[in-house]
Amino acid sequence: MSNPLDRLGKGRSNRVTTMRAVALRDDTISGRMNDLDEVFSAGGPLGRHIPGYKTRPQQIEMARAIAETIENHGVLVAEAGTGTGKTFAYLVPALRSGGKVIVSTGTKTLQDQLFDRDLPVVRKALQASVTTALLKGRANYVCHYHLERAKNDGRFASRADVGYLGLIASYARTSSTGDKSACGEVPEDAAIWSQVTSTRENCLGSDCPNFKDCFVMKARKNALEADVVVVNHHLFFADVVLRDEGVSELLPACNTVILDEAHQLAETASLFFGETTSTAQLLELARDTRLEGAAAAKDFAALPESAQALEKAAKDLRLAWEGESGRAPAQAALGRKGFVAALDTVAEKLEALNGLLEFQADRSEGLARCWERSCDQLARLKRWHAEPDPDYVRWIEVFAHSLQLHATPLSVGEIFARQLTGTPRAWIFTSATLSVKGDFSHYARQLGLERAEMRSWDSPFDYPHQAVLYVPEAMPDPNDAGYTQAVVNAVLPAIVASGGRAFCLFTSLRAMREAREKIEDGLRKRGLDFPVLLQGEGSRTDLLERFRKLGNAVLVGSQSFWEGVDVRGPTLSLVMIDRLPFTPPDDPVLTARIERINAQGGNAFMDHQLPQAVILLKQGAGRLIRDETDRGVLMICDPRIITKSYGKRVWQSLPPMRRTRDLREVEAFFEEEGQGTAVETARG
Repeated sequence: MSNPLDRLGKGRSNRVTTMRAVALRDDTISGRMNDLDEVFSAGGPLGRHIPGYKTRPQQIEMARAIAETIENHGVLVAEAGTGTGKTFAYLVPALRSGGKVIVSTGTKTLQDQLFDRDLPVVRKALQASVTTALLKGRANYVCHYHLERAKNDGRFASRADVGYLGLIASYARTSSTGDKSACGEVPEDAAIWSQVTSTRENCLGSDCPNFKDCFVMKARKNALEADVVVVNHHLFFADVVLRDEGVSELLPACNTVILDEAHQLAETASLFFGETTSTAQLLELARDTRLEGAAAAKDFAALPESAQALEKAAKDLRLAWEGESGRAPAQAALGRKGFVAALDTVAEKLEALNGLLEFQADRSEGLARCWERSCDQLARLKRWHAEPDPDYVRWIEVFAHSLQLHATPLSVGEIFARQLTGTPRAWIFTSATLSVKGDFSHYARQLGLERAEMRSWDSPFDYPHQAVLYVPEAMPDPNDAGYTQAVVNAVLPAIVASGGRAFCLFTSLRAMREAREKIEDGLRKRGLDFPVLLQGEGSRTDLLERFRKLGNAVLVGSQSFWEGVDVRGPTLSLVMIDRLPFTPPDDPVLTARIERINAQGGNAFMDHQLPQAVILLKQGAGRLIRDETDRGVLMICDPRIITKSYGKRVWQSLPPMRRTRDLREVEAFFEEEGQGTAVETARG
């Protein structure tokens, strides 16, 4: 029988060992924190390698919080005001952590910027011997198989595509990555890209004759071997849900996931945790069936005939919804004359094609994939048309040449929270806009992050001296028929005062187009020749480049220019926002979520609609001041920011700018900026 004193001695010894281990770990963490202070100091590695580098206390505090989160495999929601330097604040501790890191950002443009500019700078400054990789969705890489198939098919949407095909073929022969963004001679929105890239549905995988040379597989291999992998949110969620794009292979070995531009996550998650089928997917299925049949089943004439019948049915379904593009609930679509009949015809033709493909599937891998796709599309179509699920909202989205059928979850919080369980790792969510007046509850509810640590750091910019918030007087209600004209009337004197150099941001495309004409007319009547650029007349990158070069332009835009746009210096000195960016009340997903929140005893407006609008408004406002030397005016025309009880909550969530309702103060601000000459010149 063992002596109880021996057991006590062993227990004491174990406790002492544990205490020593904890103390050693705490000393190690403390040492790393002190090292971070040195890294971010003016004389540290960042200061020595980055021209114009400035030490920011907020950046150091954020880096320390992220380092602790990585060390403890925690979950951190980190809001960092514009100018904090959040990218370096998370890259430094991530590169020093010694584990595998996935960084996901909002768009492919930001992904390229992070990989090509920010990551190399930090890696060089730290002299970090880490390997890095860039991974995008398969539709971003030229596919050798589909490129060859397109060349043999010879059917193109336009003559321009014929020329583009030759350029892409030449690029594919010499490129090491096959990333279409590097093929600058071909526009990223050119129709030909869909014919020379693969999708999850039509990729042949290891059965592809070009598998060894596959650009997608090379990118995945590089990502598996790298210490730091840069992806985008669409890729991240496509993989989490579909287990398709290569990230699922990375996650098991990953120690840290950093989600930048994290304010976009709820919307992206809703897209991927839901289900969509579209006429575009059906047309692609019909096209691929015809091409694969021509290659492997020439003797089976019924196959191309059935594909053609599906193609016609899909186009007829789009035509069954007359009128403008937009969104509508399923009930409205199913109640419209001719829509159900067109939907039934699509299902009938798809089922017929599915039967023929099953019969021919063993003749080639391409036909087998087409059969699998037809099975999947048929199942989705039937589920959408079936009895509704109370946890999902069914709706349609109509575009110029296509129609989509959606089933979207009313809440993604519970679904998303499950992604954070399993293998211990750190999760960091960061953006400049995650809270409403410091309150993170809306964001946390959306993604099921109620137990996460929430931290916020204000911008280091001197907003009271650098910026003015201007809300013009005597504005009508935003629902007034003449509201856009009133907005233009109010903004024109401000544009004159600023000498152009303005973003005019609108919450709808219709208002944007109407305002562009009225702004041009107003400037012409004043004898001013400020160039007016419109969203859609060229890519966003091209428009921004023109805006910067012109120096006195007025850019009229909508959603595309509310976030992810960085114009520094005096080129942009006025940002006008026409109204508070509430989601349209007839949006089917919003309507269903409002009904659910109110039915559960909540207040949908205060708990959901207002916080969403404030976060988006903060994004738009964030376009104005991008540097310590920037100065400018944020003009919000919506009178509700003054007249409604919730208005105070809105403007208190914005940076602490000087506030005015007097145009003369705006004019004086630009004159004291040393731009009086520009104003006088503008006035003639």
